[in-house]
Amino acid sequence: MPARRTVVLGSALVGGIVVLGIAQSALQLTAQDPLVSAPRFEVDPMWPKPLPNHWILGSTIGVGVDSRDHVYIIHRGDSTLNQRTEAGGGGRIAECCLSAPPILEFDPAGNLVNSWGGPGQGYDWPSSNHGISLDAKDNVWIGGNGNGDSHILKFTRDGKFLAQFGQAKQPINSKSTTSFGRVAKISFDDKANEAYVSDGYGNKRVAVIDMTSGAVKRFWGAYGEAPKDTNMGPYNPDAPLIRQFRNPVHCAEPTTDGLVYVCDRPNDRIQVFQKDGKFVKEVQVAPRTRGDGSTWDIAFSRDPQQRWLYLADGKNEKVYVMDRQSLSIVTEFGDGGRQPGQFFAVHSIATDSKGNIYTTETYEGKRLQKFAYRGMGRVKKVQGVPWPAATRR
Repeated sequence: MPARRTVVLGSALVGGIVVLGIAQSALQLTAQDPLVSAPRFEVDPMWPKPLPNHWILGSTIGVGVDSRDHVYIIHRGDSTLNQRTEAGGGGRIAECCLSAPPILEFDPAGNLVNSWGGPGQGYDWPSSNHGISLDAKDNVWIGGNGNGDSHILKFTRDGKFLAQFGQAKQPINSKSTTSFGRVAKISFDDKANEAYVSDGYGNKRVAVIDMTSGAVKRFWGAYGEAPKDTNMGPYNPDAPLIRQFRNPVHCAEPTTDGLVYVCDRPNDRIQVFQKDGKFVKEVQVAPRTRGDGSTWDIAFSRDPQQRWLYLADGKNEKVYVMDRQSLSIVTEFGDGGRQPGQFFAVHSIATDSKGNIYTTETYEGKRLQKFAYRGMGRVKKVQGVPWPAATRR
């Protein structure tokens, strides 16, 4: 009898150790990979639909969404295509492929519904077009980051030329009130009739212009100080943060509560300002990132509070989901690669009225992707590729 009791107790002890071991392992996994509450996204690998006419995209350096949730992109076409392997030259040596027109418009289902852009009468098409944004009237604004691109163009959504602000081929001057310096992107405060210019690849400032006349109303550099055109050399993560922007100043996004979020890309930081240029705060993201930097473009969630900030990081190949007020990273998705849901130089980001995210990729990425909003839920802090749940294993 005593011997039997010993066996039972021994078995119970072993079982308890196993259970404790499993529980401890589960706790370790939870600690290493906790779940957080955040907006959930899944890549839509069937969006957009194939382009007609053997068209392909070059480096795709802008995305915007209009009031109908139509998605517009701008790309660089022939100048960024491999002429041996990507451009068939209209039948010179093969059927495929041809560069699509610079600006393409897709409906919510992913159908191509319009295409236009390029040189025309009355305006100077940029030598290297960059960025595409739509104001509340669905007018299309673009900049350019090539040599001599010191101006902004404004069109209707169907491609009718409306205005050119600034003259082409003007020198770099971060204090100019008549021209710009290789503009990365334009964003809008439609109620105030003001456009915020991330100015940009030559100049080192945010410039605010009147949306009707194009007149420069105010501008500022890092920390709200006067911008300087001094070359500060490459970013050093071990050095103190400099008190000016490095090129490029890649985005300047106003919010409904009176703030402006600026992508100081090579310095790996977001700086936040009041709309008059008064500095509020800053945060660095992936501060060991060198070269192209980590803060490429910003879009906001479409709820009235714009609670979430989505940051495209084209160097580390991911999208960060951040709490806009605290600037803390809640989760991140994406990875480097060429499959759906992966990135190669994710360059620009935008949202539609339903909460979906759209991204474009430059360099050899050359594509547009849609990440469908799936509501709030529990996700990993580091998600990896957000593949559709129905096909996960």
